[in-house]
Amino acid sequence: MLQKLLTYFFLICVSFGFSQTVVINEIDADTPGSDVLEFIELKSFDAGGIALPSYALDGYVLVFYRASTNTIYRTIDLDGLVTDINGIIHLGNSQVSPTPPFIFPSNGLQNASCVAALYLGNDADFPIDTATFNVPNLIDAFAHSNNTTQPTFLMGELGITEFYTETATTSIQRRNDGSYEVKAPTPGVNNDGSGIAINYISVSFPQTSFTEGDSFNITFTTSEPVQNENLILNFTLANGTFTNLDFSGGLTVSIPVGQTSVQNGIILLDDGIEEGDEELLFQFQPIPLGYSANNDNILIRVNDVNFATDPWGTPLNPTDGIVTPQIPAGYYDTLEGLSGATLKQAVQDIIANPAIVRLQSYADMWEILRDSDRNPENNNQIWAMYVEYPMSKLDQQNTSSIVGKWNREHIFPQSRGGFETALGDTADGINIWTSTSANTTVDGVSDAHHIRAENGQENSSRNNKNYGNVATSTVYAGPTGTQGSWKGDVARALFYMGVRFNGLNILNGDPSELSGTDPSGNIGDLATLLSWNTQDPRDDFEMNRNNIIYNWQMNRNPFIDYPLLADYIYGANFGQPWFAALSSTTFDANAIKVYPNPTTDYIVVSGLTGSSKAEIYSVTGQLIQETTFTNETRMDLSLAAGVYLIKVTNGNQSLTRKIIIR
Repeated sequence: MLQKLLTYFFLICVSFGFSQTVVINEIDADTPGSDVLEFIELKSFDAGGIALPSYALDGYVLVFYRASTNTIYRTIDLDGLVTDINGIIHLGNSQVSPTPPFIFPSNGLQNASCVAALYLGNDADFPIDTATFNVPNLIDAFAHSNNTTQPTFLMGELGITEFYTETATTSIQRRNDGSYEVKAPTPGVNNDGSGIAINYISVSFPQTSFTEGDSFNITFTTSEPVQNENLILNFTLANGTFTNLDFSGGLTVSIPVGQTSVQNGIILLDDGIEEGDEELLFQFQPIPLGYSANNDNILIRVNDVNFATDPWGTPLNPTDGIVTPQIPAGYYDTLEGLSGATLKQAVQDIIANPAIVRLQSYADMWEILRDSDRNPENNNQIWAMYVEYPMSKLDQQNTSSIVGKWNREHIFPQSRGGFETALGDTADGINIWTSTSANTTVDGVSDAHHIRAENGQENSSRNNKNYGNVATSTVYAGPTGTQGSWKGDVARALFYMGVRFNGLNILNGDPSELSGTDPSGNIGDLATLLSWNTQDPRDDFEMNRNNIIYNWQMNRNPFIDYPLLADYIYGANFGQPWFAALSSTTFDANAIKVYPNPTTDYIVVSGLTGSSKAEIYSVTGQLIQETTFTNETRMDLSLAAGVYLIKVTNGNQSLTRKIIIR
């Protein structure tokens, strides 16, 4: 049980008592998980303290204050809302049951040291982020938290003398005598269990996701048999681009007297248009008195059967040589014959040239990623890098919840790079940009070469860790069971960032953060990243990204165009002169064949002239098998199922590709 810190709050008996028409009856701001079950409940009374049913709340407004700044963080204008047959109304998240008549976003109520206040007025009287208090029009107020810190200033401003705390599994509830207690939540009903029983209507779908062309039944079920007259229910399914033209089926059902259930058939239509995945939204229209929705505002995924594909493979089934590098003529010519620090500076002069390179807004990254990180097998999806699977573009994160959403992953973390989003950042498109240079490290916040689409929860797990092969509290090694198809991409993105911005460095080991709040500008582990650059070779997916980002930023990632360049700037070839002819990109990728892939017990390498060598490695870099051959060879394999690397060397040139053993 929770302990009462003080006895409740202000002037219950003196100023308000039962003369109040409306009170705050219950609040649940701290709920399990990601706060998707929050609600606040009001109750209407007559002058004698008897519940007043069907009371219109026109002229009332709920105002929510945060103690951290003593300002307003949310308002809810109650015009148009009416209490139920028991004088109750609750407002909350869409997953609260029974469904609230008013829905606010998940995590919409702050749960640490706050005040909820009910005023006469409207939301325009209480601007967000202001310290506005209209005490003469105050009807009720309530101080609450999930910890022991009281909102002292707010309590003083609003005359509150008492304060309650709750846990994730309890709510704070008003008793009939005006005092409050903490116990299991009771949304939408009297806190003591009394009152007129309401017949609740539940809606169910056979599944949460369908594809255009599918048909299904929506089931409507009442908690008690229908009495007196048939129950007529109207509903809608339209939502954004999903309109009434996208389905066939009625939007009205009738449950006969004495019955509890009925079904309604819906057919999803294939409109032949590539418009991306959509969501239908089930919503009840006004429900007859005596009934209430047990659930409502239900989102159902509708997958578009019309989608485009690309001829290249995903990072899990990569191809190389299909996507042509769109390198401008002479782009890298100034690098020829340079070495060491001079070579690095020459690369920076190209990719950070303030006269050419463009800085897009951070908000523009959404549009870039929807194109650059699209799934080649279904362009309605993005490819989530670390987790190695596609996600619908529709699941772009646009609220505080990351569950089931994808977002923007900074490979060089924002907190370590000191990146900052510009004030007033908005998506303004490819034709609006500002200049940038190697010295403005903060601009790394919107450099798309190191920003990838990623599952939101995995992005959170990665946090600002270094990279390595063994996961620790400060090292990220990727999700368990994945194949590491992202590792080379990460390495080449970090190599780029370490050259692009003067304030960033790629170091060996586990670079620690600076003391205080200053960013370190450092990330590791360099040795691991150099290894990943070889183990996970550049592929068409990555080259396509490079081309798209160049169109926006007017710079390329040279470590994608020339992966071997990393060894001359960061690795074993540092100090040796660089020549583009040394790079593996001089191989004619269309001529060299490695097949079948996937395979089971053999692999053929062809398309070479003269003496060559083929080596097979594990993804951790262990040499497993090798052979020397002339022109063409068939290698018999006896390997466990999984992903391997085959390195083909001809003279002083080499090429590495992934092979999959089934």
